[in-house]
Amino acid sequence: MKVTYNWLKEFVDFDLSPEDLAHLLTMLGLEVDSIEYIGADLDDVIVALVEERAQHPNADKLSLCRINNGKEILSVVCGAQNFKSGDKVALAQVGSTLPGDFKIKRSKIRGEESCGMLCSEKELGLADESAGIMVLSEDLQLGKPLFDALGIKDVVFEIGLTPNRADCLSVIGVAREIAAKLGKKVRYASHQISETGVDVNSIASVEIIDPDLCPRYTARYVSGCKIAPSPQWLVNRLKALGQRSINNVVDITNYVLMEYGHPLHAFNFRELKDGKIVVKRASAEEKFITLDGQERELNPTDLTIRDGERAVALAGIMGGENSEIADDTSEILLESAYFNPSAVRLTSKRLGIHTESSHRFERGTDFNIVTTVLDRAASLIAELAGGVVAKGIIDVFPCHIPEKRIKLRISRVNAIIGISLDEAEVTSIFTNLEFSVIKTAPGELEVSVPSFRVDIEREIDLVEEVARLYGFENIPTTMPVVEVFSDRIPHYQFLERAARGHLSSTGFNEVINFSFASNHDIQRLRLCDTDRRNAAVALLNPLVDEHAVMRTTLLPGLLQTASRNFSLRNLNLRLFEMRRVYLSQIGQELPDEPLHIAGLMSGLRYTEAWNQTKEMVDFYDIKGVVESVISLFRLSDLSYSTDRTEPYYHPGKSALIFCKDRQIGSLGEIHPDVQENFEIEKPVYYFELDFASLVELSTGTPVVKSPSRFPDTYRDIAMLMSLETTSAAVIDCIKGIQSDKIKSVDIFDLYTGDKIPKGEKSLAVRVRYGSLEKTLTDEEVGKLHQKIVNSLISELNIKTR
Repeated sequence: MKVTYNWLKEFVDFDLSPEDLAHLLTMLGLEVDSIEYIGADLDDVIVALVEERAQHPNADKLSLCRINNGKEILSVVCGAQNFKSGDKVALAQVGSTLPGDFKIKRSKIRGEESCGMLCSEKELGLADESAGIMVLSEDLQLGKPLFDALGIKDVVFEIGLTPNRADCLSVIGVAREIAAKLGKKVRYASHQISETGVDVNSIASVEIIDPDLCPRYTARYVSGCKIAPSPQWLVNRLKALGQRSINNVVDITNYVLMEYGHPLHAFNFRELKDGKIVVKRASAEEKFITLDGQERELNPTDLTIRDGERAVALAGIMGGENSEIADDTSEILLESAYFNPSAVRLTSKRLGIHTESSHRFERGTDFNIVTTVLDRAASLIAELAGGVVAKGIIDVFPCHIPEKRIKLRISRVNAIIGISLDEAEVTSIFTNLEFSVIKTAPGELEVSVPSFRVDIEREIDLVEEVARLYGFENIPTTMPVVEVFSDRIPHYQFLERAARGHLSSTGFNEVINFSFASNHDIQRLRLCDTDRRNAAVALLNPLVDEHAVMRTTLLPGLLQTASRNFSLRNLNLRLFEMRRVYLSQIGQELPDEPLHIAGLMSGLRYTEAWNQTKEMVDFYDIKGVVESVISLFRLSDLSYSTDRTEPYYHPGKSALIFCKDRQIGSLGEIHPDVQENFEIEKPVYYFELDFASLVELSTGTPVVKSPSRFPDTYRDIAMLMSLETTSAAVIDCIKGIQSDKIKSVDIFDLYTGDKIPKGEKSLAVRVRYGSLEKTLTDEEVGKLHQKIVNSLISELNIKTR
């Protein structure tokens, strides 16, 4: 948004320098991005008089002129032909610098001395093109700097407005902010309309079919207009704000737009069928040509302004080519309306049209100002285009918008800002902002928000207004009072990070799948009907069928990830996911959301290399990973059960994991049928652990024991046993011998095949013996070892080898 220093001063008295004004605006929240000084460095370009113009003696197309600068007569050579003796012109004196860093020097042109340069609008940056030099008004003071004499020396501020401050998309809006800060009053533009024509209702009519998109529409009829170029002051003012002059009528609507911030549109009344204006939605696939000559395809979400037969404008965005102001236009219907911001934004974005009008309507305009700007524009058209304004105004207002009133607590203001203001000071701030204030109780105010402040919705918005006007720079800087907490993370979070870091360090890649699943995915796991994981929590509004329920296990997501990787020939996978599952609870509205750790392995055990064998991962690889993760929690009494397992595992190659008779997870090879359901053709091994159970059973801080100073002794036991006897039973039997001299039991050999009786297997274990008090003798070790062998024979029916 651009505004000029001189234009602002027309509405509010201030004596700030441009730099101080820019600082004030910035501190009010209207950040000034740039400052442009018009004519500031061109004081050496002055008003001069052509005393005599003669032919250059040595050039046919040049003139030799005697120029009076108010102090002396100078000789100037000029190539323009559009001036004569007695004209006043713009003289760039020797030493001046024109736009483009063009320096004026004393020189000789074709043998004749030239002491300066007669300038055109283009050379002074006042126009893009010019046919000759500037010929000035005769009443301008001789010798006065040109920009001062023309009244166009000014300062342009470009303000970077935030989208909520639609009220400042006008010169008056910015002036209102300055006045509020300085405690001044705004001098609003005055206008008087002489209504000498016929009654407007006998000529034109307005009907609003869709009041939800257009709550208010006003119009005036002006006849007898003469379309002509705009006066120079209007052209200069619009040019300073980056607006191109078109003609007097269109320029007036743009001028009032920049002045008040409310868009207007002028229709060529001669082209309006039946003299009617109908505001309604467009028809499906309706074609419409806008003022830029582009054909647009409309739909029923677009609001149009129509006459008796067709669309003549896109409401709040752009007029139509079929009703534009032409050179021979004499009758005008002037529109000022309020359009729904969302509707304008939707159409503008869909069609890719952005105009000064749509920019303001999208952000919200003042519905109470429509008649003010309409009268302002009508009075200027009558003045500058010779128009006759018809009596009366058409004002269709089917949807009245209520005034916003917000309760404000003084204590709340002071608490948020960190200052101490009383009711009178806060009331003064809002009065300066043109808000109405009523005291409703001690320390409480009711603030009526003016209709031009569409951004004010809640109490906190009012608090912000107080802070802005009080001055952000005046708010004291204070250190916040905070309670100091220990930065030590909770034990639960520590173990979570440890588990995630451990898996990553052992070559696993973490994946994050959606928390959603489909019932079909869960059914593909072969779960029994009574399994609570079949009763998934359904979403009310799923985006797709594949995301219709909350997941009850991490397995489907990991299998789908593995399947996608296999299809891309990524065959060696180490994946894990540490996320929540969602299990419904009988009689509870919300599900249980335990955190689970799940991992998946497939492919080669080692990275393929010249010194590595091509061995595939198996059950014991995934078991080793599980035990390394569980070791982080220092669990005791860990055991495995193969008697029963999850239905999605391969029978005989899976187990449930228990700690102190409590199931904490499972592991194994995925069942071939489940692999086929997920289009996986190679063995996949999987584990899933209940993190909450791991944390709950964790023993916490480890107990540190000093090592024995005495040497250990080892004894091996090789035995034959039934294939049905598990190695865990052997280890439990040995550890069942209550002796502190048994330090460890390890299995180091397992064999089935030749020379082993059918239905049996050979197992070898190594027992480590030791004492913290002395070196054990062979006799002591032998007795204890024999006791272990006897226990194995009696309890497990083994045979020693």
